Amino acid sequence: MAGRGDNIRSKPTGVVDAEPFKQALTGCIRAIAGDNELEVTFGNDRPGLAGDRARLPDLPKRPTLHDFAVTRGVGDSIALRKACHDDAVHNRMAPEGPDARAVYDAVEQARVEAIGARQMTGIGDNITSMLEDKYQRANYSGITNREDAPLQEALALMVREKLTGRAPPEASGQVVELWRDFVEGKAGDILQSLESSVDNQQAFARVIREMLSAMEMAEDYGDDDNEQDELDDVSDDDQPSSDEQNEQSSEEEAGSDAAPAEESESSEEQMDAGEMDGAEVGDDDTIDDSDEDADTPGETRKPGDQFSDLNEKIDYKVFTTEFDEEILAQELCEEAELDRLRAFLDKQLAHLQGVVGRLANRLQRRLMAQQNRAWDFDLEEGYLDPARLTRMIIDPMQPLSFKMERDTSFRDTVVTLLIDNSGSMRGRPITVAATCADILARTLERCGVKVELLGFTTKAWKGGQSREKWLTGGKQPTPGRLNDLRHIIYKSADAPWRRARRNLGLMMREGLLKENIDGEALIWAHSRLLKRPEQRRILMMISDGAPVDDSTLSVNPGNYLERHLRAVIEEIETRSPVELLAIGIGHDVTRYYRRAVTIVDAEELAGAMTEQLAALFADEGGDPKARRGRKRA
Repeated sequence: MAGRGDNIRSKPTGVVDAEPFKQALTGCIRAIAGDNELEVTFGNDRPGLAGDRARLPDLPKRPTLHDFAVTRGVGDSIALRKACHDDAVHNRMAPEGPDARAVYDAVEQARVEAIGARQMTGIGDNITSMLEDKYQRANYSGITNREDAPLQEALALMVREKLTGRAPPEASGQVVELWRDFVEGKAGDILQSLESSVDNQQAFARVIREMLSAMEMAEDYGDDDNEQDELDDVSDDDQPSSDEQNEQSSEEEAGSDAAPAEESESSEEQMDAGEMDGAEVGDDDTIDDSDEDADTPGETRKPGDQFSDLNEKIDYKVFTTEFDEEILAQELCEEAELDRLRAFLDKQLAHLQGVVGRLANRLQRRLMAQQNRAWDFDLEEGYLDPARLTRMIIDPMQPLSFKMERDTSFRDTVVTLLIDNSGSMRGRPITVAATCADILARTLERCGVKVELLGFTTKAWKGGQSREKWLTGGKQPTPGRLNDLRHIIYKSADAPWRRARRNLGLMMREGLLKENIDGEALIWAHSRLLKRPEQRRILMMISDGAPVDDSTLSVNPGNYLERHLRAVIEEIETRSPVELLAIGIGHDVTRYYRRAVTIVDAEELAGAMTEQLAALFADEGGDPKARRGRKRA
């Protein structure tokens, strides 16, 4: 299949009017989805499904037959998700933990796609083309170690193979074989039983939960009374047939919105972010996952998050997480206030925009230079090479010469900027940090690099509700972290910059900046990056000091938070595929981070951020382990 795809890709069809194809594909999607009112659009943002809106990748000006097949495959996948998937059932039966959830989501997507492939061969062929394109873009053929092979992708392909009889796409390389012995050894019998429940989402989810339990990734889905009550609510006294189920699914979905994502984003925001209510079936040109926090697959690690028990390993405790919050920036204040704060930020930094803009242009030139593609000449097919037409004029017996563009080696990349929102950043440091984050997000987006902007602080000074609970509970000795965390998402990696721009004004809000617990913020940002599908993941910390929380430090050793931060940094720098770097504002962070720079004046932040990122992207050493061993900046 990969060979056929490569051959097709090398034969451009020329500039074509794609409108008839789009109209025909829209009709097919609506027919498969069973929803004549489904809105289908084409664009450059990540494809996805949100409520009654579906977005597909736009075709290039010179599409190949392969481009048409991939677009049809994405459309079929979205339509089948709409017709055969119930978000309420999916979310209710979902397991805890990011690794188990990633497998659960990926296998559910494989189920809905298998339903279509079993009924219509053409749908199966289209989805195969889509998967070939996905794995080829992600360079799965180069994966040779199990540690680098995503378990969720391997298991989804094994389920697809079992349900449809189709072998894994050639572009997926050895991903399936690297995990086959492990999966069949732990849950081979359970895998064999999936086919009998393919048309019943709830029964299928039960089998997946049983499989995850057998692989020691999640607890089995129990049969307690509460669960039985839930099952009664959803109805299953009389099991409907497959046709009845599909009809019922269409009616339910036409009459109700998709279940909200775990981060409380509306369908409108999900669509703008290029997200969908479902499992990932591709990279930039394929469907994303259902939500961006707990549901984003793409993690290339072994089952079990090595950071899940890090706090226990280093004797770091959290008194309670009951009052912690992870929240979108726009949920912390009204839209009108966000607009006012953004205008205030722009006014404060008007004189700095030119300086930062020039540095950003320098960064963009460096990145674009690495993404320039080379050409292969004197080919028998491809684009006509006008530079060599003179040969044919001089000698009419000479054949026509063609050229083709060679794929770039620039790796798919995502960057997370984690900004300290502590009180000590108030004033000039936070305004410069917000403006630089804004400029970098816009610049990197133009270069095809995804950017996530996060902030961390606490909900209150000196402990908040956590401390109150500790006081009323008898003041147990050494309670550990004793404050309410507030982790803020200013911009998700998939959200376009234009939608998230005003969110950065929130940093100017009086009363937002309080205390900082850096270690737990790093774990949070790092765990989000691990779930991303990009090949290269970069985490940049911007802070002006060591972690400080008066409530925690007053009842624990004085170096409690700093010791935790050092342990987290050591774990990421030595054992994680994420590349970590830091910029300290008026504070020497090189004593914590191996790759770091310290600036004295806040206005140097713009240059430091762009130079650090430019140097990182210019690094030819693709081996993360080699980069970790280098001396501090």
